Order: sequence, then structure tokens, then C-alpha cells
Amino acid sequence: MRFNSLTALALALAIGGCATSGVPKVGSGGEVTVLPANELPPPTEVRSDGAFALGPLDKVRIQVVGIEELNQTFQIDASGRITFPYAGSIQAAGLSTIELADALKAALRASYVRNPQVSVNLEETVSQTVTVDGEVQLPGEYPVAGDTTLMRAVAKARGLTEYAQPRHVTVFRTVNGTSMAGLYDLRAIRSGVYRDPPVYSGDLVVVGSSQAKRLFGTILQSSGIIMAPIIALLQRP
Repeated sequence: MRFNSLTALALALAIGGCATSGVPKVGSGGEVTVLPANELPPPTEVRSDGAFALGPLDKVRIQVVGIEELNQTFQIDASGRITFPYAGSIQAAGLSTIELADALKAALRASYVRNPQVSVNLEETVSQTVTVDGEVQLPGEYPVAGDTTLMRAVAKARGLTEYAQPRHVTVFRTVNGTSMAGLYDLRAIRSGVYRDPPVYSGDLVVVGSSQAKRLFGTILQSSGIIMAPIIALLQRP
């Protein structure tokens, strides 16, 4: 699928005119470049192994086999640490639950707890969220834990409203300090035309309404399924 400069300009006008709260806007002199790509790259801070990284104020359930009084829910503090009995202060932010369990095991062994068996489970995250806005039943911020996809993010917002346009769903993301956007068609995803893309903490998902249809109408002339996502680089002057 090829896009000329007029198409890129139309996308710039569409994004710049969008009134949805929180949507990045292209100001005067800004440019939008439609890229020859089918996927948005992940944000820079995503772990290379894809594991969920704990963050400040997240809550975890820690269990130590055979030591009932240690089986509690702990909240990671604002500095990214937790204070655990017999283990002291442990850095938790940036670790996966498995890595935190390993860190606790090492600290407990150093405190003469013999062969500690530790498990850590995420109970609540406030540090890792995606915002879902537009024509969904319940707009808001939702936790991102594990493999969260665009379809799952929309489902967290209780799905589309009656008048939503499933072919006009935009994911806004910052990659290496640069604003990017991907335009997706939920019908194409449901039909298996292309894969359900992952969404990450910090993403903004905007589900199109009748207004969005008018804005993107210069790009999407027909009502047919979009056969590939449209990936754009948003540049400000």
C-alpha cells in the first residue's frame, strides 16, 4: 500500500484537528510522515525479554513457603523499593515478578533463612497503564500486565459504543522521544487479516467516532477493510 505526500498531509490535518482529550496534535509547521511499516515499534523502555516490569506503587503478593507471617501484600514505594521482613529494603521497580522473587530468596538466605521458597504475584499496577479514549463504553486508564493487545485494551474499556467506527482506531506512542501513530481496523484484526498489535504502558488508544470518520475520510475513501495498518511519524517544528 503506497501513500503520496497528499495522503500524508491529509493525515496531518486529521490528527491536528482531532478534539479528543490527550491526543497529540501537529501544530503549525509540523509534519506527518507515513512510514513503509506495518507495526509501531515498541517504546524504548520496554524490556527486551518482553516481561512485565514492576513500577513504583504497584502492589505484589509475596508468599514464603513455611513462613505464614511473611505471606502478605506489599506496595512498592515511590522510590521503587519494598521493605520485606528478614530481607530489608529490596529494589523492585524494573524487575519482573520472577526476578523479584529471586532477589528476595537471596536476601533471605543472607539472613539465615534456610532454602527459602518465594513466589511473587502482581496484584495491582498503577505504574503501567494504557489510556483508552473515544467511542468506547468506559474510557479511562487501564493496567497493562503481560501480553496486552489492542483488542484486549478495547475490551477493558467495555468495548465499542453503538456508533463507533471499528475501522478508525488510532494508537499514539512515543518511541525514542518521537511521537508516532498507528491507524488500525478492528474488523481486519478480528478477521485475521493482520495480527492484533501489542499495546504498552503509556500508549493512548483512540477509538474513532463519526467525527473521526470525517477526519480520516480523505485517507480512507472506501468502507472496505484496511488491509494493513497505517503507521505515521509525527514531527513537530
